[in-house]
Formats: sequence, structure tokens, C-alpha cells
Amino acid sequence: MNDRKPHLAPLVLATVASQALLVVLAPTMVAIARDMGGSTAVVGQARAITAAAAIVAAIVAALREPAPSVRRLLELGGVLAVAGCAAVATSPSLPPFLLAHAFVGSGLALLLSGAFAGVAAFPASRRTWALGHVTAGNALAWIVVNPPAGALAERASWRAAQAVPAALALAALLASRRASDVPGEPERGGFERLRNAPSARRWVAAEALAYAAWAALLTFAGAFFVERLLVGEQSAAWLLAAGAAMFFLTASRGSALRAAIPRRGLLAGSALAMSALLLAQVRTTGSPALAALLFGLTCAMAGMRGPASSALGLAQLPEHPGTIMAARTAATQLGYLTGGVVGGAVIAAAGYQALAVVLSAGMAASAVLMLGVHDPLETESRAPPLARPAPST
Repeated sequence: MNDRKPHLAPLVLATVASQALLVVLAPTMVAIARDMGGSTAVVGQARAITAAAAIVAAIVAALREPAPSVRRLLELGGVLAVAGCAAVATSPSLPPFLLAHAFVGSGLALLLSGAFAGVAAFPASRRTWALGHVTAGNALAWIVVNPPAGALAERASWRAAQAVPAALALAALLASRRASDVPGEPERGGFERLRNAPSARRWVAAEALAYAAWAALLTFAGAFFVERLLVGEQSAAWLLAAGAAMFFLTASRGSALRAAIPRRGLLAGSALAMSALLLAQVRTTGSPALAALLFGLTCAMAGMRGPASSALGLAQLPEHPGTIMAARTAATQLGYLTGGVVGGAVIAAAGYQALAVVLSAGMAASAVLMLGVHDPLETESRAPPLARPAPST
């Protein structure tokens, strides 16, 4: 039975938990490599395995008939995430450590898909607001996970640091019983509808392009500040945290502005703004302060873009929120996977200037694709009002 009033907290918690599974690797990577006798490059492959497993799990969820309910996605995602953290923490060597991230990625995919699909339970007038808070959970993870995970890794061990994402995943699992299932679930035929909906497929492609550029920026922004602007590592970490705070602020507090601007125009405009900011940031080699400001503005634009894009995605298949949000998870993780690989290759071959051009082009292409996505709200606004009957005489 559906709750009379949808609950937001379980969805935000699921998003934070899903991102915590990724964030915990950043402050522990060096300690893991040292403990297991490997290199940070090898340990970093855990991120690629996580993304690949998330893509597979999201595709399986999208193909499932009938589609899993929101609560089922959150429950199973929480279980897999806790199991994955336990497997990572108890890994005796690098091969089992890397293999354990298949569980981590599967849990991430189901938690993230369930969190965004659950927004469909909210009334249409509240969805923009709800999506802003759910999207903001991505940035919140960087703020609430890095400090305690880093402290545990330094004072105890990197294995103890796995307790942070495990605790958040367990909390998401316990909170899943309060999540509101979407009216009409479970629905059949979601993947078939997605396959036969050009607009929905175009939206998925635009998301993949945007997240490839965004992921590459997040992956290499810290290195850019350190290598090109000669900023200390601790200062670079604070700059990245400030960018996450900007993302959180615009995602969670920008719902009124998003509601006032046509979604396709907002998405295209924010993507083009990010494209220009990326180019400008790389050219400010003599001013760390200006580069940090431009990075913060880019994060702010991403925070505006994310909730609006998810809302447009839900509008593509309103009767199949689980399917379209599973497709979103697959697209975003594919973007993260390809963004890291392509970004590293471009930097190695031609440097940060070339990377900025590639990422800028990716965001611009995403903007063009988004303009071709059908938005039902624009159709409704153009529809003529119903004719009123003439007064009787």
C-alpha cells in the first residue's frame, strides 16, 4: 500500500549512501596500495570495476519484468552495498579487493536508481523540489564521508574506513521501509517503451555525454590545481570540497528557479555555460583564485542541471519511473567510466588544454541533444484552453 505522503529522507539517504561507496576510495587509496603491495593505479581500477558492475546491474533492473518497486530497489541495493563494504574490508589481497567492487557497484546502481525513481511518488508540483534534494545527496557524500573515512584510515586502517559507507548503506536499508512506492507499480513493458521512444533514448544519450565530461572534470580537477596552479594538496582538497558545496547549494535550493525556466532551455543553457567555464578555467594558469571561482561556478551550474535533467527523464516514461531511472544510472556510470579513461588518455597525449576542449565539446553536444528531447510540460503550455460553453439566454 502506498503512503499517503511521500517520504523524501529515505531517497536522499540512498543517494548519499550510493556516492559514499565511491567517495571512500579517495582518502584510502594510498593506504590500500601500501598495505597490499600494489600501486595506486591498480587500486584505482576498483573505480572502473564499480562503474562496470553498476552499468550491468542498472541494465538488469531496466530489463526486469515487472520492474522492481522503489522499496525493493533500495532494500536489495542496501544489502549488496553492505556486503560489498564487508568484502572490501576483509580482502586479503588485491584480486579479491577488486572483485569485491562488483558487489559495491551493484549496490550503488540499485540505491541510485531507487532514489531517483522514488521521486515519481511525489505530486508533479513537488517533484522539482524533491529531485533537487535527492541530487544534492551526491555532493553531500563528499562532505560527510571524506573527513571520517580519512581519519579512520590514518588512525586505524583503511579497512576500518569502510565502516563509513557501510553504515550509510545500512541506514538506507533500514529507511527503505519508509520509502513510498510509485502508484501503479509494478509496471510491465518499461524496457520496450524505452526502446521505442526516440525522445527517451536521446535523453539517455545526452546524460551519458554530460556525465562523461562532468566525471572527467571531477577526476582531474584536483590534479590540475596541484600540477598547473601549484596549489598544495590540502588546499586542492578544500577547493574540491567548496565545489561540492556549490553543487549542493544550487541543487537543493534552486527548485524555484528551475520551475520558472523551461526545462530544455535550462538544460541547454547550463550545459553551454559549463562548456564555456571549462575552457576558461584551464586558461587561468596564473590565478588559482580565479580558477577556483570558475570551478565553483561550473559546479553550481551542474547542481542546477542535474535535478532538471532527472525531471525531464521521468517525464519521458512517467508510467515506468524505475526503468527510466535505471537507464539514467547506466548512462551516468558509463559517463563516469568513459570520462575517466578518455580524460586520462587526453591529458597524457596533449595536456589539460586539450582536455578542456574535449570536455567542452561533450557538454555542448549534450546541450544539442537535450534540445531535441520532448518535454510534455511545453506541450501542455502551448495547448489552447478548453472552450467555455456560451451562457444560456
